[in-house]
Amino acid sequence: MNNFRNVVVASGLLLALGACGGSSGTEVTELRYQGNVGAVTLPELAEELGYLAPVKLKWIGNTISGPQDIQSAATGETDFGGAFNGAVVKLRASGAPIKAVISYYGSDQDTFSGFWVPEESPIKGPRDLIGKKIGVNTLGAHAEAVIKEYLKRGGLSPEEVKQVELVVVPPVNTEQGLRGGQIDVGALTGVLRDKALERGGIRLLFSDTELLGPFNAGTYVLREDFIARNPTAAKKFGEGVAKAIEWTREHSRDEVIAKFREIVAKRGRNEDSSAIGYWKSFGVSSKGGAIADREFQTWIDWLEREGELKPGQVKVGDVYTNQFNPYATGSVK
Repeated sequence: MNNFRNVVVASGLLLALGACGGSSGTEVTELRYQGNVGAVTLPELAEELGYLAPVKLKWIGNTISGPQDIQSAATGETDFGGAFNGAVVKLRASGAPIKAVISYYGSDQDTFSGFWVPEESPIKGPRDLIGKKIGVNTLGAHAEAVIKEYLKRGGLSPEEVKQVELVVVPPVNTEQGLRGGQIDVGALTGVLRDKALERGGIRLLFSDTELLGPFNAGTYVLREDFIARNPTAAKKFGEGVAKAIEWTREHSRDEVIAKFREIVAKRGRNEDSSAIGYWKSFGVSSKGGAIADREFQTWIDWLEREGELKPGQVKVGDVYTNQFNPYATGSVK
């Protein structure tokens, strides 16, 4: 988990940025965030639908990974960020004053993380991965956690697990690396998975939903000092994202995709929006993205087993809150 092993929270920067969070007695009306190229995030959808008003979003660039996104939120470069729940736990364990407030992605029958091999590959199960290379988008996040759970359930010892090499590969290059033999297994999801399947010649080795069933996998976090200074803005953020999740369920896939295309065209970032046509769902399994204990406890337990956390170092109740989610509090309007 090298790029996320030594997270340092810049407390001085947090203090310096205090003025951004209503130190004058007024709350922020603008939330700084990082987006995703060629994709629409739930907060962006919420703003377009009017669910965040009067709060507005301010895009400051695009994120390269979930761990990077929440670290930016922790250091005050942004006001919120989202990542895999295991990465959220690790950042909290490092001393970062963050709190998860709503689930924003997960895995279901349509949207899941799959690990693929060439059709003719001799790899059939966990033991066949010893000495092999698996391409993942980043270390210390969703893919690594799922892979290690698969290997553990397959009966591999800790020493054998260490012989399975995880290689960071940009998602857009994963299929090429898989077909070219640079990696033996590639993590593919969403449009990249669908395009690869259209070309054929690959098969699914395993998926996160096969291991864990449908589940919420990642959450948006806010800094605790931000929440303390801006409770109304925090509430608007939670409400807006929750309502946007339900909006995607209440409308047809074609309607959702049309709305996404409209948002991308309007924001004018000179990006390729073709991937939007492959959208199926955000994979959120709970109503309005409400968070459950198990969605963090699973990864706390895993990180303790991996030796990344000391037993009892992080308590699930300290990591998240549902107080800003109207579907969890029963206050939806």
